[in-house]
Amino acid sequence: MKANLLFLSLSLCAINLIFTQNTVTKIDMISSNWNLPEGASFEKFEGRNTLVLKKGRATLKNLQFTNGSIEVDIYANAKRSFGGIAFRKKENTMEEVYIRLHKSNQADAVQYTPIFNNESNWQLYREYQANVPFRNKEWNTLRIDVLDQIAVISLNNEKIMTVDQLKTDNIEGAIGVWALFGARFSNFRITQKDPSIKVNTPSVLQVADSGIIRKWNITQAFSYDVDALSYASFSKEEYTVVPTEVSGLLPISKFVKKTSSGNFEQNKENYIVAATNIHSDTASNKLFSFDYSDKIIVYLNGTPIFRGNNAFRQKGVQYTGHIDINTNTLYLPLKKGKNTLHCVVIDKANGWGLIGKIE
Repeated sequence: MKANLLFLSLSLCAINLIFTQNTVTKIDMISSNWNLPEGASFEKFEGRNTLVLKKGRATLKNLQFTNGSIEVDIYANAKRSFGGIAFRKKENTMEEVYIRLHKSNQADAVQYTPIFNNESNWQLYREYQANVPFRNKEWNTLRIDVLDQIAVISLNNEKIMTVDQLKTDNIEGAIGVWALFGARFSNFRITQKDPSIKVNTPSVLQVADSGIIRKWNITQAFSYDVDALSYASFSKEEYTVVPTEVSGLLPISKFVKKTSSGNFEQNKENYIVAATNIHSDTASNKLFSFDYSDKIIVYLNGTPIFRGNNAFRQKGVQYTGHIDINTNTLYLPLKKGKNTLHCVVIDKANGWGLIGKIE
């Protein structure tokens, strides 16, 4: 097997975060405790003091979070809406876990995503979503236990998911709640802790393919206009070398700020160009396996050889646009010597990414 990298992956059943007993701090739902987005309000509901968000994030004033526990009660209903917790927030980059309040017992009922430069990236991390039931027209308790780069997520006292490698580089930051299309929150509490980790089962070693492209040369972001796109122009742009994650995934928004962001499907389309050089001892064909979000145009030595659209709902109302390295394959007709692959990656929302390997 072609492989040159082993990395440690801890499965959900292998991780327990064991905390010493610390004081739980309950944060009242009153305006003096919170930095609020436009349209937020405090209401009495079912005998509780609640915070209602139409959209956006409310963060706690004068509080930074590193390790410990965060809990909040979220009121679920059948209409399309989202509610969750943001943590380790620095400017527009943070970690986020949320309930899709209209999707009880569905594959993506609960999701984790990093937010890079104000952009959600859930399409890039389909391994971090869970099919769980929750109570409709009732309160549901979302809890996150955080130790360094590990987060254990629970709903209604049931552990549902472990994120074994949080994706941002933030080790501390602000915490709060997030909503889209309206959500109601109460009983927010935190426990700042120094937890220890207990591993109950042997570690699982996974093998990464040696053909995976682990560094890309990328441009800055540009507004996308298909008629204005020019190989002669973008091939002369300034490029910066950036690394992928261990899997080979390049989360583009981590390195590049869009010209417009944070508005989901209302964003304007942006593109970057990711380039890599391929050396071949002879003229030959090599297999390029890859995937992308949302759209791509692939050039080999200046000639366009592939165009694709993997956007959310592009192939049907239930189409998510998740990516997987083996989804698309191309035989690259390489010339002897140096060959250059340029990938124009176009995105509107939900995850701007590229992954590829050369067989």
